[in-house]
Amino acid sequence: MSRVHVIGAGLAGLSAAVELAGAGRPVVLHEASPQAGGRCRSYFDAALDMEIDNGNHLVLSGNRATLAYADRIGTRAKLVGPGSATFPFVDLASAKRWTLRANDGLIPYWMLMRSRRVPDTGLSEYAELGKLLWAGRSATIAGTLACKGALWDRLIEPFLVAALNIEAGQGSAALAGQVVRETLAAGGRNYHPLVAREGLSNALVRPALSWLEQRGGTIVYGRRLRALSFEGERATALDFGDERIAVGPDEAVVMATPPQAAGPLLPGISTPTEFRSIVNAHYRVAPPKGLPPIMGVVGGTAQWLFAFPERLSVTISAGEAWLDTPREALAARIWADVAAIAGLPAAMPARWQIVRERRATFAASPEQDALRPGVETPWRNVALAGDWTQTGLPATIEGAIRSGVRAAQWVVEGRHG
Repeated sequence: MSRVHVIGAGLAGLSAAVELAGAGRPVVLHEASPQAGGRCRSYFDAALDMEIDNGNHLVLSGNRATLAYADRIGTRAKLVGPGSATFPFVDLASAKRWTLRANDGLIPYWMLMRSRRVPDTGLSEYAELGKLLWAGRSATIAGTLACKGALWDRLIEPFLVAALNIEAGQGSAALAGQVVRETLAAGGRNYHPLVAREGLSNALVRPALSWLEQRGGTIVYGRRLRALSFEGERATALDFGDERIAVGPDEAVVMATPPQAAGPLLPGISTPTEFRSIVNAHYRVAPPKGLPPIMGVVGGTAQWLFAFPERLSVTISAGEAWLDTPREALAARIWADVAAIAGLPAAMPARWQIVRERRATFAASPEQDALRPGVETPWRNVALAGDWTQTGLPATIEGAIRSGVRAAQWVVEGRHG
């Protein structure tokens, strides 16, 4: 079988490599950094003196590509959650707390029950979400929904900001509609929350690397692709600066790099040009007994609070407003929210960390969504993968893994021949 070079060992590249190796194709995985996982990985943080994820990520039970990938590498059990579509929330401005509890079936009878839906909301407000399902590619969320009211403030806006990582009104209504189609509109069984409690690398990265090595895959770190050589409709060589590798006539390349790297390497490829940040705050403190593992936060600086063993962690999506705030001031501000939610002392723990990803995802606006390329390129043996490619979803773990599987299938099916 002919060899396939996968460039980039983030989740898109890993899922492509796993799919290819599962089909019996020899794989060489090239990664520019010293470790795999990209933006979804774990690392040892000296300030906290513990291993943490570089960002908090939520997987849903309906993320079929992610769960199939985890099944294949044997780590499904490492993605854990409550076993139902249960989402606790707190509104710091009003001090209200509630838990959204959806039933598993397709008919959402939970919306009829005040005890299971968002406080101060009526059934008609939920029905308005259906407008997103039919939105055109050029429509924004603000141009599709009213973007006001209790349901918007306490569920829809937090949900869409987390999913799209953009100010909710500016986001693509079509992308939001696809998220709703695969979650709220698909029945509660499709949106049980799942978290990698032992870390993203333990759940989705290290086992995949072991799985690949056991099947003869080659993984090379510290190898940044500098250029590709082309002859006609084919890529013929990979230039890593200190090494040039020929791409044989039956071999293929899967480019699973970020758009900032892929664009200069592949002339003429359209890529997103605007990005949004994510801010994460980590505090080394044991979660108080009874604190939910995941909690939505409204009316504060924090947006989502995650309770891990010996650590509390906060995620703020579309976090541009906090990129230039001094680290200690930002940590103290977020801790004030955490302390109020969890009933902890106002004094900030001694061990804390702020992680700011300035270009975490592409900006999920209609204009930027239109720039996302598909799997094919002008070269018959080069495929694209990445959450920034045209997956139909925003930049998510599920989108990244789907893109890798799709690129691998394109190679295996011989469409590059």
